Amino acid sequence: MSLGAFLWMLRVLSVLLATAMAVAIGGATDGRSAAAGPLATAAWGLVVAALAIALVVPSPLGLTVLRLLLPATVPAAVIALSAGAAATWGVAAAALAALATVVAFSAETAEALVQGSAYGSEQRLPLRVPAAMMLPMALTWTLWCAATLGALVLLCAGRWAPGAPVAFVAGASGWLLARRFHTFSRRWLVVVPAGVVLHDPIVLAETLMMQRTNIAVARLAPAQTEAADLTGPAAGHVVEIVLREMALAVLAPNAAEPKGKALHIQSLLVAPSRPGRALQHLSAARVPVG
Repeated sequence: MSLGAFLWMLRVLSVLLATAMAVAIGGATDGRSAAAGPLATAAWGLVVAALAIALVVPSPLGLTVLRLLLPATVPAAVIALSAGAAATWGVAAAALAALATVVAFSAETAEALVQGSAYGSEQRLPLRVPAAMMLPMALTWTLWCAATLGALVLLCAGRWAPGAPVAFVAGASGWLLARRFHTFSRRWLVVVPAGVVLHDPIVLAETLMMQRTNIAVARLAPAQTEAADLTGPAAGHVVEIVLREMALAVLAPNAAEPKGKALHIQSLLVAPSRPGRALQHLSAARVPVG
């Protein structure tokens, strides 16, 4: 399927999810405290508005919004179901939320969204998340999601004393988490007529630019390679770019190198989400592909 097809699939799923969840929330809050219905409906309305903007105006920020909010709709649907929502609507909301989350986390959806803010003829190819960072990201998101949904449940039950501070913690942590997620949404390999650009604020302190005439070959990396690993490192197949002349790569600061580190590299490894698609774009840009 084309990138646009993934985006339209997610749009349709989001519309169906918005309807199913709204009905499920109405059933779950029926007969509860006076504040339950308006609070839950308002919260869901904000989520729907954020998702709609993210899908109507494709951008890296939209990718951040989708990947932060859509997974949270799965436990939200489960809570609505357990709180008394009709089984049909509750199960439908949970299923739609799960399916929409899977589509949102696909490489094709990510590419369609980040390409929305690309300049001119550049082609942005998202990079895979470094393997060592996936578990911490999942854990911090889970804690934030639990705090957010927990605060909403407490407030809907009229328990303002514990609900207000939990909501504050959820809001503050959500802001920090969104900023971190957005950094990962802005990692890509860019193919332009003049060459290739590696934009990765996680791994690099400065964007790495490679002229097309300086690229000897781009290929799937062999098992034994001495290329500089600029993937994070990431799991799975990676692409090796071999240069004719050395380039300067400035690594981002970390615990081992608090001031960063400059490397003169002859070859490098990058981890596009879809290595084969990346090689196709490189070949189309007249970069030698092996």
